[in-house]
Amino acid sequence: MQTKNFHSRVVVIGAGFSGLSCSCHLAKMGYNVTLLEKNDQPGGRARSYSDKGFTWDMGPSWYWMPDVFEKFFSTFDRKVSDYYQLDRLDPSYRIKFKNDTIDIPATMSELEKLFENIEPGSSKKLQSFLKQAKYKYNVGVKKLVYKPSRSLLEFVDLKLLLGLLQMDVFTSISRHVRKHFKDERLIQLMEFPILFLGATAENTPALYSLMNYADLSLGTWYPKGGMNSVVQGMVKLAEELGVEIKLGEEVTNFSFSGKKVAAVETATKSYECDMVVAGADYHYIDQHILPQHFQNYSKKYWDSRVLAPSSLLFYIGVSKQLPNLKHHTLFFDEDFKQHATEIYDTPQWPSKPLLYVSATSKTDDAVAPKGMENLVVLIPVAPDIEDTEEIREKYFNLIMDKLETFTGENIRDHIITKRSYAHKEFIEDYHSFKGNAYGLANTLRQTAVLKPSLKNKNLKNFYYTGQLTVPGPGVPPSLISGEVVAKEMGKDFPIFKNQ
Repeated sequence: MQTKNFHSRVVVIGAGFSGLSCSCHLAKMGYNVTLLEKNDQPGGRARSYSDKGFTWDMGPSWYWMPDVFEKFFSTFDRKVSDYYQLDRLDPSYRIKFKNDTIDIPATMSELEKLFENIEPGSSKKLQSFLKQAKYKYNVGVKKLVYKPSRSLLEFVDLKLLLGLLQMDVFTSISRHVRKHFKDERLIQLMEFPILFLGATAENTPALYSLMNYADLSLGTWYPKGGMNSVVQGMVKLAEELGVEIKLGEEVTNFSFSGKKVAAVETATKSYECDMVVAGADYHYIDQHILPQHFQNYSKKYWDSRVLAPSSLLFYIGVSKQLPNLKHHTLFFDEDFKQHATEIYDTPQWPSKPLLYVSATSKTDDAVAPKGMENLVVLIPVAPDIEDTEEIREKYFNLIMDKLETFTGENIRDHIITKRSYAHKEFIEDYHSFKGNAYGLANTLRQTAVLKPSLKNKNLKNFYYTGQLTVPGPGVPPSLISGEVVAKEMGKDFPIFKNQ
């Protein structure tokens, strides 16, 4: 028996990780998928930038939670190795504290030795901490993160509810870490992954110690060629599955038929569709493209959201090698709490910023000319603050002073190319809400069903994916977001085939 399929054409807006993931899953399910991307290359925040022989990842640079990437590709009977080469970094990263520098080893035995040397007795506490973190990771990622969070009933599961009692949802990560460790360096190491979740450690649930398991146990990896190699792998997979990708097609409007989107409009073309997934900035689509009667939330709602940080980034090509820097180097040589407060509690440019330096040229010969370094320097900053060239240059000089002291090298006179990137570009390139870089903060009041919904309540065939909806910010959550929304669409509008 042949049943006519009324819901086969899907338009996905935005070719970031979530849009690519969603497109792949929908195509595998049998939908005809067109993926529209505003910019001239796919990847969203994970685009690459090249100049004068150097190549930089523009956004994400940490490859954590390798199991999520493996699960994604295995869904399509593929392996990560079919698309890019992956190497584990050892040391995982280097941390410059005020008075010393520590490398974080990849092996657990070496990590335990490091902890013991810093704080006698702490290796046993690390084992206990990571055992709890592993449990949270397994329950949190496998049973919570993959839920669509459209209803509280999804969480009415006895095993899950009993599990939640062990998840430290109502204890802060700050308190949880300090129960185990006393040395300030170990505390900062354990709290560092929280900096990008969008709140101070005092206001972030201890559930997120699962990030420490991802960091210290699962390890820090590098896809050869950079994080954009993952994007290119996903693009190749999408095309193998039949997804049609259109670059330079910014969505400007929608056409409607009753309470459904009938077509997605760009400056050059109209794309008829049966369903739409917005993987572009949720706030921008909701508040600036959709007419008011179809918007999912009010302006007041959006203004009350707590955002994760923005970033001031510099992409720098240096005509010499720089000692002391590793592939990843974190500078925790200033007051950790003060910088966090100036991002989250009293939004302002940081008075004494922490910073992060990526130098993939330490690992990969293909990203910089021989004997040279490609640096990405990042300072986490508050969203929605004044962004001027004068401010950027002030922080660039501060960064250079710090790096020249740390490496013992003159860097300024060897800079071949330099580009800055902050709030203004996040808004121009991605329509980023208030210039944020990461999405919504993972606070307790913005978790699961309390995040913006993946389904538009006023339109029958309109969905959202990405960092402003479930499960939240980060590359692995974005991959998961695409899968979750695709499965929900499959339930709401199933494909009918020959029976």
